[in-house]
Amino acid sequence: MLSRDSRRRGVCVAVASLLLAGVMSAGPVRAAASPGASPTVPKAAPAGDAFYTPPSPLPDGVPGDVIRVRPAKAGPPTARALADAWQVMYLSTNALGKPVAVTGMVIVPKKADPATAPIVGFGPGTSGPAFRCAPSRFIDQGAFYEQAALNEMLAKGYAVAVTDYEGYHEDPATTYVVGSMGNALIDAVRAAQRLPEAKLSADAKVAFRGYSQGGAAAMWAGQRQPAYAPELKLAGVVGGGVPSDLAAVGLPLEGTDPFGFLLYEIVGLDHAYPELDLDSYLDDAGRAMVDGLEGGACTLELLLGYQGKTITDYFTTSPFANEAWLNRVAENQLGTESVKVPVFQYHSTADEILAFGQAKELRDAYCRLGVPVTWKTWDGISHITLVYRGNKDAMSFLADRFAGKAATSNC
Repeated sequence: MLSRDSRRRGVCVAVASLLLAGVMSAGPVRAAASPGASPTVPKAAPAGDAFYTPPSPLPDGVPGDVIRVRPAKAGPPTARALADAWQVMYLSTNALGKPVAVTGMVIVPKKADPATAPIVGFGPGTSGPAFRCAPSRFIDQGAFYEQAALNEMLAKGYAVAVTDYEGYHEDPATTYVVGSMGNALIDAVRAAQRLPEAKLSADAKVAFRGYSQGGAAAMWAGQRQPAYAPELKLAGVVGGGVPSDLAAVGLPLEGTDPFGFLLYEIVGLDHAYPELDLDSYLDDAGRAMVDGLEGGACTLELLLGYQGKTITDYFTTSPFANEAWLNRVAENQLGTESVKVPVFQYHSTADEILAFGQAKELRDAYCRLGVPVTWKTWDGISHITLVYRGNKDAMSFLADRFAGKAATSNC
């Protein structure tokens, strides 16, 4: 029988291999924008990394207005043959209800009529806190670990609006798994519709999709869409491996291999809610940890760089012993509001990073609220494996929703 350490090493090697294989294979809600609002005129895009630095002050406008745009690559050669792409910066709304600039990518299939193409708002899984990890950068470099999902959607004729989420610029301040991810995802779709180069329709059918962090973003977008973006023709929501309860998924990671994800959760909460004052909880090792995370950590570094570490290795006092932190965590729990369209939610019963129980509780909460949920589980596979294994079912669900077929709930 394998020792615990051997099993841990096996999991890490498997996760790293799958991530690399994927790369190689491929708060308060701001008032909704009026469908007839005049978009801001995008400015000429700065060159290089300066593209990601938000202008100061931000331009006037409404959520989804494009601030700047530049041509980009849709991924490796297989993706570039399928689609045209643009990196975009657009207006959104942060966790405190204030305007914020967010970056992302709009990808339009070459063989589809953009006037009739459905649009999938795609929330990437965890990329990491460092600027170099921005999904729109990875896609452009041909190094995005969820490229297979993008390619399948593009081949099907769907336009894809990818959000980077908040805070990806040269002085990174990413917020990670907070509810304003939903705003960023919704506004990526709006930006795609308002981007003249894309020629997409304001009346296009829309779906939100994502896995892991992206699954939470898709669910938040689904919950917030009726109030935040009622003009969108939302047809469905797909969320896999969803972290619905930050306490239930984060705290059990202490002392485990994926502890880096809990550290990222803490840093992200502090960026979303500056009054939490993370620095007052850190010791010198903790400040060095934050510098290391934001200086270069992407998904693999989160997984491999903090194995077995604990809160006491970096903090003088646990932030989660403070009521202000716990209140913000509670505010960012999914399942307190309904989703008005069919939802496909899926999870592995053996998920070693995001506990299965909290995902099942989200499904149950949605069912109690009357959400038509199609729920599917996989046994015996890892969190990362399901990134790829779930694509077929996700694509089938999207195809049925865009075709106007009735969804079958198994609540």
